Amino acid sequence: MAGDVARKQLQARVGALPWAVRLQLRALEAAVDATQRRDGTVNRFLFSLLVDRQAPANPARPDAGGVRSVDVTVDASTGVRARVYFATGEAGAEADASPRPVIVYFHGGGFTVFSAATRPYDALCRTMCREAGAVVVSVTYRLAPEHRYPAAYDDGEAALRYLAATGLPAEVPVRVDLSRCFLAGDSAGANIAHHVAQRWTAAPATTPPAVHLAGLLLLSAYFGGEDRTESEQALEGVAPIVNLRRSDFWWKAFLPEGADRNHPAAHVTGEAGTEPELPEAFPRAMVVVGGLDPLQDWGRRYAAMLRRKGKEVRVVEFTEAVHAFYFFPALPETGKLVAEIRAFVESVAPNQTT
Repeated sequence: MAGDVARKQLQARVGALPWAVRLQLRALEAAVDATQRRDGTVNRFLFSLLVDRQAPANPARPDAGGVRSVDVTVDASTGVRARVYFATGEAGAEADASPRPVIVYFHGGGFTVFSAATRPYDALCRTMCREAGAVVVSVTYRLAPEHRYPAAYDDGEAALRYLAATGLPAEVPVRVDLSRCFLAGDSAGANIAHHVAQRWTAAPATTPPAVHLAGLLLLSAYFGGEDRTESEQALEGVAPIVNLRRSDFWWKAFLPEGADRNHPAAHVTGEAGTEPELPEAFPRAMVVVGGLDPLQDWGRRYAAMLRRKGKEVRVVEFTEAVHAFYFFPALPETGKLVAEIRAFVESVAPNQTT
């Protein structure tokens, strides 16, 4: 009886979302379900027709918020690309402005769909660029199951090497401070951000490092394990987007063939094995969880693991937030999230490396 009451309360909270948001979430769910094939592949052509609208880059003319974007090739051998967002001011002012921090962003999509050009991600990165005063580099990494683990992590490292070796393209007339580089991502992209940070900080450092990771921003992070968490079970069939069937499909598409969800790519919190080794240079983190997101317990476990490792971490909880709430600028939680991101980025002063 108590369980039935709790479930009805959760359903009521999800049902309190604006109808337009609920409609768009239903459309996304339908598209995901229609394009996940029984053989473990994804019909991306159909997915693009149904929901994955693409936004073009705008290198010549800024948008209404003063943000321009340009597409660059990160690695020609793998086809990995990125979209660079930068805010412009008065003519000639960019060259004289103080160097800006960099946010390297990895989109979500269960490792299987979306890109930097996907409209909600294009809009989110523009907002972060404008509000956080940062240059945002949104990475279009290779997708599973065609490119399984560790391809996405390799592509994330490639993006950092690109910045270290090349810097920004000539079309971006702003200076950046690579000692203030933040890795960020949502859902599967947050998983990628964690693993790229772990790899980058474990690598032999140059003196000084060309790209210093100043922080980690994880939104609705997609971690997992063979054991189901309390939030995964309580929100099964209630919360939008993430359910056990879809989640299992995504892990099976991404992980090495034959691996289970306790693989270290998915399970990073130590309950089913050894906790990950985090280098001394592993950056401080901000972990964002939603109270109506089945992944919330994994986010809290991740933060607890960081604390056990002696890392600085701040957990930001939005009680009424569902998975992918940041797709919807009209939701109050999205505005609060942007303010939290800005404060986190601004908390690292220029030339501050600890």
